[in-house]
Amino acid sequence: MADKDYYSILGVSKEASADELKSAYRRLAKKYH
Repeated sequence: MADKDYYSILGVSKEASADELKSAYRRLAKKYH
C-alpha cells in the first residue's frame, strides 16, 4: 500500500499550524459525514 500524504488530503501545507490542521480536518469531516 502506498504511503498517503495526509497534508495534501487535508489541503494544507506541511508547515501548517495545529489550528490549521484542525480546521481543515473539521471542514472535511463536515463535508463527508
